[in-house]
Amino acid sequence: MNQPELMRGPAGGQLSDSSRQQATSDFLRREQPLANVVGFGHGVKWADGRPTGEQAVLVFVTQKVPESLLPERDVIPRQMDDGTPTDIVAVGHVSAQRRQVRPSGARPEEHVVYGPDGGVAQQMSGLGQPLLEELGGLATFEPQILNRRMRPCPSGFSVGNVAITAGTLGSVVYDFLPGASVDPPGPGLGVPSKFYILSNNHVLADSNRAQLGSAIVQPGRFDNGTDPADRIATLSRFITIQFAPQTPLDQQNNVVDCALGEVSFQDATREQYFSGAPRAWRRKANVAVGDLVKKSGRTTNISFGRIIAVDATIDVNYGTAGTARFKDQILTTNMSAGGDSGSLVTSLDNVAAGLLFAGSSQVTVVNHIENVRALLRVEISEQLA
Repeated sequence: MNQPELMRGPAGGQLSDSSRQQATSDFLRREQPLANVVGFGHGVKWADGRPTGEQAVLVFVTQKVPESLLPERDVIPRQMDDGTPTDIVAVGHVSAQRRQVRPSGARPEEHVVYGPDGGVAQQMSGLGQPLLEELGGLATFEPQILNRRMRPCPSGFSVGNVAITAGTLGSVVYDFLPGASVDPPGPGLGVPSKFYILSNNHVLADSNRAQLGSAIVQPGRFDNGTDPADRIATLSRFITIQFAPQTPLDQQNNVVDCALGEVSFQDATREQYFSGAPRAWRRKANVAVGDLVKKSGRTTNISFGRIIAVDATIDVNYGTAGTARFKDQILTTNMSAGGDSGSLVTSLDNVAAGLLFAGSSQVTVVNHIENVRALLRVEISEQLA
């Protein structure tokens, strides 16, 4: 799949039940899984580097291999059994994107690895290029990092449990008020009793390992945040992530990587730095292939991307914690790097669509905000769009 041009129009929808079942059993089977395959999702078929607009099952691989070099059992069929076309997308090695550890003696941002796809220069060189190419121009990227101590802290800045390096503060949320509902979604009425910073489990809860009540510092420890001087919140709750090998990949039911830290109302704001507060949030059924999105994050500040797949299933590397398979995800063009985990992903007009948690030098992976809201039972915005 070459770098995207302007889409011919958004493509909504999901995989058919038959395509999803077939993709799971044929492409991600436990015994003898297909070579290089790490997931699949709903998207559009590409030809000669252009989106055709024809809906397709996208099959995600770490790298493309010529069909002639593959054994017959590893060749992806041209179409699914129900007739839906397939297309193969190289996504690289997808990993959770909290800040990686700096080698001893290195200066900040020097010789630092973001993940299995390389260091700062390699990931930054690809950031945003698809959209720039659409507009006929190129740019040189130099990160301007959001790693200062801020009070009140806008969304987008460095944050993290004291046990980890650093991620991103995604937003400020509060518990469902009386009358709030999930399906159909609706806000409640009343006065919130508690407020929380929203980010990833692997940022605020150290991939299930942190104790409830443990300290969260802003900036994160990698950015010289210390406890108690820089404590901004305490870990309140998180959605547990299932990891392999403890839980086999085909038995996992991960849909979100999210957590909450209780915060004083005056210490943080859901106003995204540079970008503005989310004015509403979008149901996952209305998040479409081709949509333009943006985020403010610790490492790559403001960045923009385009959704290339929805209803995606993908395996994510969490280092020593293990590998986790996530279902019902959004994939975008690359718009992030290590340390951006936890960023709120919105439309260009500030409608929240998802919570960024993983990526590679080629793609970014995002939880649907509807799933985050429903499972944590918190309000991200009072309006639905």
